[in-house]
Amino acid sequence: MIRIPLLAAAALLAAACTPQTTAGSDAPMQSADASACAARGGTLKQVGRLQSWQCVINYADAGKRCTDGDQCQGDCRIEGNSGIAPGTAATGVCQATSDRFGCNTPVEDGKAGATLCID
Repeated sequence: MIRIPLLAAAALLAAACTPQTTAGSDAPMQSADASACAARGGTLKQVGRLQSWQCVINYADAGKRCTDGDQCQGDCRIEGNSGIAPGTAATGVCQATSDRFGCNTPVEDGKAGATLCID
């Protein structure tokens, strides 16, 4: 008897976690957040494992070679799971967008940091 109410409660909680969209579309609802994102030159995109809506901004210096994050609008990093040991001398590239998801190795002061994977 208790199982049915528990299953119903779990289904309602799961439904509450789904991103809001406009009727019949995968686009996010228009809101103050969407307007603020556009004003910053960004685009709302679904990112990460949960496909949550976030403001993603393209960086003008994307792909520029770097040895420190201070040389970039975003971070200086090596994309992917590089396998480079932390502390090893390294050159990276300026990240393309503000999207933080995926695997990358940060480069600071000309040295690789620990590889980080964010989903």
